[in-house]
Amino acid sequence: MHVAVLGAGVVGVAAAWYLQRAGCTVTVIDRRETVAAETSFANGGQISVSHAEPWATPRALRKLPAWLLDRDSPLRWSPTADPALWRWLFAFLGECRPERVRRNIRDLVRLGLYSRAQLQALRAELGLQYAQRTRGILHIYTDAGELRAAAKAAALMREFGCAREVLDVDAALTIEPALRSSASRLVGATYTADDESGDAHAFTQQLAEHCRRRGVRFLLGQRIEALEPVGEHIAAVRLTGADGEHRISADAYVLALGSHSTALARQIGLHLPIQPAKGYSLTMPVRDPDRAWNVSLTDDEHRLVFSRLGERLRIAGMAELGGVDTTLDPRRCALLLQRTEALFPGAGDATQAQYWCGLRPSTPSNLPCIGRTRYRNLYLDTGHGTLGWTLACGSGRALADLVCARPPEVDFPISQP
Repeated sequence: MHVAVLGAGVVGVAAAWYLQRAGCTVTVIDRRETVAAETSFANGGQISVSHAEPWATPRALRKLPAWLLDRDSPLRWSPTADPALWRWLFAFLGECRPERVRRNIRDLVRLGLYSRAQLQALRAELGLQYAQRTRGILHIYTDAGELRAAAKAAALMREFGCAREVLDVDAALTIEPALRSSASRLVGATYTADDESGDAHAFTQQLAEHCRRRGVRFLLGQRIEALEPVGEHIAAVRLTGADGEHRISADAYVLALGSHSTALARQIGLHLPIQPAKGYSLTMPVRDPDRAWNVSLTDDEHRLVFSRLGERLRIAGMAELGGVDTTLDPRRCALLLQRTEALFPGAGDATQAQYWCGLRPSTPSNLPCIGRTRYRNLYLDTGHGTLGWTLACGSGRALADLVCARPPEVDFPISQP
């Protein structure tokens, strides 16, 4: 079976790997000249099952008005006339109900645990090296109310198999001594020892090279113009590259274009519940090793993550809804640096800071869209939001099982036509 994977980010490349391993002939298509050139390029660098609590919660609903009125809040919204955005927002409100939150955490933890295990097996099998750190992820809190809410979420995650434990400040400082400079701000933490961190861009590039060695074809620098349906099937995908327009036909197609999946799907009458959520990152060299963190951290109150990539520090987070725009906002960039300096003064060399932003493909529930569409040979592997790398390997393997008519191993709600 020939499968065309549309998208060469971490999700698409992981899908290509598992499809070729299942015996498929695979072609990966992307408009960029290299793999992992967009949302997978400079993300937060976490494999974070412990980040399974969705954005849509009753607590977030209470905070939403203040967030939307504060230009410096973690969530920012630019109102537009796009009805798809309004549908997404109303669906988000519906996902804030406690019973939906419980279901979404359960499903995200199940897929996250499965995916993390797949990544670990893949790393061992292929000898991948991507500045990985297997020292867990520490969620830190400076507000007692936020810590209490996190403790409830952690208890729910433990119920579903994610070992996220609540710690006092002293225990948190033992795990990450670099927090001592801001210890007076902290009220507690949670810790998931089995979570990991690393460079998602390097991971994806290495995995793509292993795909090539096993016969996967990469068509890069090819703009995907349209899918061409005939009845209940997709007959071809139309591309434009340096050599002009042409078509590629395959037995099956996988839509793994992240935030760009929505526009392509809409052309053939499919409406995906995905909105681009613009996120920012800051990368800078370590300046003072004694002040720099070694364990990956999450600052839930500010929606920021901190990862150590060898001698580089990566800080990422925030979300902006309301359009497909990757223009850097200097004010948002400054917020990343300000919070970093508040927690870890002097840790990084801000004079060499590099800023980046990308579009996370976000669903109202935070659950990705994985499964077959009403077109019998068109499959979805998109909508992973902030958990793209965390869920990529599990999604890819489950997707390969579906394409090859095998039941997926993971208990996760699969999209159906």
